[in-house]
Amino acid sequence: MSAPPQQPTGPVEEFEREPVPERKLKGLGSFVGMYAGEHVAGTEFMIGPLFLVAGVSAFDLLVGLLVGNLLAVLSWTFLCAPIAARSRLTLYFQLEKICGVKLVTLYNLANGVLFCFLAGAMITVSATAVGVPFNIAMPGLSDWMPNSAAWVIAVLAIGAAFAYIAAKGYDAVARVANISVPWMVLVFVACGLVALPQLGVHSLGDFWTVAKEKIWTGGAPLKGVKFTFWHVMFFAWFCNAAMHMGMADLSILRYAKKWPYGASSAAGMFVGHYMAWIAASMLYALQLAKAGWNPAAGQDPPPVAPGPMAYDAVGVAGLVCVIVAGWTTANPTIYRAGLAFQALVPRSSRFAVTLFAGALATVGAIFPALVMKLLDFVGLYGTILMPMGAIVFVDFWLLKRLGMADRYAERTGLAFNWAAGTAWLLALLICGVLNRAAGWQIYFLALPGWILAGVLYLLFSKLLQTSVQPRQP
Repeated sequence: MSAPPQQPTGPVEEFEREPVPERKLKGLGSFVGMYAGEHVAGTEFMIGPLFLVAGVSAFDLLVGLLVGNLLAVLSWTFLCAPIAARSRLTLYFQLEKICGVKLVTLYNLANGVLFCFLAGAMITVSATAVGVPFNIAMPGLSDWMPNSAAWVIAVLAIGAAFAYIAAKGYDAVARVANISVPWMVLVFVACGLVALPQLGVHSLGDFWTVAKEKIWTGGAPLKGVKFTFWHVMFFAWFCNAAMHMGMADLSILRYAKKWPYGASSAAGMFVGHYMAWIAASMLYALQLAKAGWNPAAGQDPPPVAPGPMAYDAVGVAGLVCVIVAGWTTANPTIYRAGLAFQALVPRSSRFAVTLFAGALATVGAIFPALVMKLLDFVGLYGTILMPMGAIVFVDFWLLKRLGMADRYAERTGLAFNWAAGTAWLLALLICGVLNRAAGWQIYFLALPGWILAGVLYLLFSKLLQTSVQPRQP
């Protein structure tokens, strides 16, 4: 892994409205560290247990995660990274050239708000660790509102620290990740190793029997929808859909020297979204066993609280890991949200708008329902944001090959490219109908939404470009 990039001594340069220059390109190590830091994270302590809550079986979890995470890495590598390395623009500036200022304003607002709430979930997770030494009661699976003033104070303190680091820019985000990742990985491994013997695994041969009978039993869900192989696979593939197929990581990978660096996302997927989710799920199974929870007696399951779970397993190191893991995930998410908001008001200070994004994330983090509904939320935000990635993909690779002009708003001066806007909104409308009328669950809507948006944008662009002729570039 390469050395962490040095923090610039002058004003922070983020090249929001110009290509990243050659002198600022970064090596593979920066991206391995950032992706591992972002996805070996506080939310992994939350998502892993929620799979168990959803009643998944051992086979469906282990194999579904393997396939889904591989598809996610391929999406980063072959869909997002090649465009990022060629254009070297943020998603938001790229969309402005395609969609026009007015349409991209609507998209950036939705993008920034959804990223803020995602970062808020990470702040909530870290706050559960801060609450342990102060004996703060943890929110339950069904809680929507904060349950104490102490909880609110813990969230505000954590959120302020996270927002400041994100506002310092990409270099600061990458440095935090590179420093933190190796130690966090060891703590997640330790959590899993501590849980296994207490669940009855004393040899490699014991694992599969215990996994099927005591951890991921495949029974009725404790709460909400029951997960199958397909739920797990699509969730693992699309939980970061906005970043890869939705192209949000154009803003990150534009710094990569080569497009194959998109494969560095494997450091996050197979360490964080495979090993860490499994380890965290085992921790919750151990918590249920220690609590003597008996579903037949009609008892509510214990709260899914990452801080107490990690503390029970590995002590103070677990608490610190939950805090830092939430930090390394929230940092790049708040950074992305800040770029989205900064695109709304280009002359504003990126530092200031990123602090605003951090404040919004912190307000959301106060409400525990945000993290208790995390599986549903990540499905929703991917479905809303990902179709615009299909528009970028079609515009970048297909329009000129089919005899049409790319970056049409830039070439014609359009403030609102109705071909892009109608494709995005109509794809969302069709997804909504599939969900409400046909019963398709939120986890299965992102892929058809992406395909629909791409096809519709291609068709509508053909109609648009016969009536409005582009200027010469």
